[in-house]
Amino acid sequence: MAFEDLKGVHRMIWDAAPFQEIEGLVADMHDAMIERVRPAPGLSWLDLGCGTGAISTRAAGAGASVTGIDLSPNMIETATRRARNDGLEIEYETGDCENLRFEDGAFDVVSSSVGMMFAPDHAATAGEIARVCAPGGRVCLTTWRPDGGVGRFFEFMRHYLPPSIEGAGNPMDWGREDYAGRLLGTAFELEFEELDTPLEIETGEEYWELFTRAFGPVSLIARSIDDEAREEMHRSFVEWAEQDRDGDMIRQSRTYLLTTGTRR
Repeated sequence: MAFEDLKGVHRMIWDAAPFQEIEGLVADMHDAMIERVRPAPGLSWLDLGCGTGAISTRAAGAGASVTGIDLSPNMIETATRRARNDGLEIEYETGDCENLRFEDGAFDVVSSSVGMMFAPDHAATAGEIARVCAPGGRVCLTTWRPDGGVGRFFEFMRHYLPPSIEGAGNPMDWGREDYAGRLLGTAFELEFEELDTPLEIETGEEYWELFTRAFGPVSLIARSIDDEAREEMHRSFVEWAEQDRDGDMIRQSRTYLLTTGTRR
């Protein structure tokens, strides 16, 4: 399978469920990004893997001129409708962060909230981020830690997701300072922070119901397998979630790497 075919699978996965229903689970992450790179009138801002528009709407609401790019047409449609309802002018389009249509140095800020990390060609993605960011411009990325709750989640999901292909990068590698530094450190003066966006939910069953409804990878797989396999996945998912039970709640630490930098 070529990278373009893999990205077609990714598009299908992220198109499969209404992600906006769980976007709020990482609202504190989005707030942290905006705090580090403060949007303001006159700033041109590119949001890669923009999803349903969490970062884009925050930046545009503060006056920045925002362009949002995502591989998923459904997410772009939702983000566009959201901007219209909020009275915000945001330019949204489907696109590939490995191959951006913009001129060199076109943006003062390039951001991505756990989005660009899933593109298979990491070197191409890093190259495009550096290319379109203006000298003195800012980058702000969040990427999941491989040993955090989301890293453990994708390790669990590995048994159900299609295998990766030769040469495709591991998304969780972006959550390590040394790796992100190798890819971006030549072009940017970087700073790293480890932060946490914890998840609290009452039961593993509630967790399962939420993710089968609103999180593309789980939703698509659960709908594509037979009843027996789905029930086995259901049982395993609930057991996995309940490992983080703390008294009357499941409390799951979800650490992530916040990478900020200034273009050299």
